[in-house]
Amino acid sequence: MAKVKGIGGVFFLSRGDAKALSSWYEKHLGMQLEDFGAAILKWEDDTAEDNGVTVWHVADSNSDWFSPSESRFMINYRVDDLEAMVEQLTAAGIEILKGPEYHENGAFAWILDPEGNKIELWEPKIWDEKNKR
Repeated sequence: MAKVKGIGGVFFLSRGDAKALSSWYEKHLGMQLEDFGAAILKWEDDTAEDNGVTVWHVADSNSDWFSPSESRFMINYRVDDLEAMVEQLTAAGIEILKGPEYHENGAFAWILDPEGNKIELWEPKIWDEKNKR
């Protein structure tokens, strides 16, 4: 049987100005945009301790996991330094909804983009004495 081997891209419609929304992601999350307007995220550039994984999950229809967003999706972005990311977002006036939190598979924080889409930021970490908080 043929099977899915990974995520090849993430695509969603802007509710307003797509270029402005893309620029927000570039400015605040460091997603370098190519000339054609998309960011190319390469696994070989990711130096996390987990050697790279992508999680796929369908939440129950009554889940409040994506709250306060009304979107029916949430994207989890891998980051290289969550504490520094939280500092730069806070300095830019972007509210941290929750986090950082430390779990057995890394550190997490949550924000909303300008269109109200919830974003999960994840710094993958091995659960050992140096990473437990």
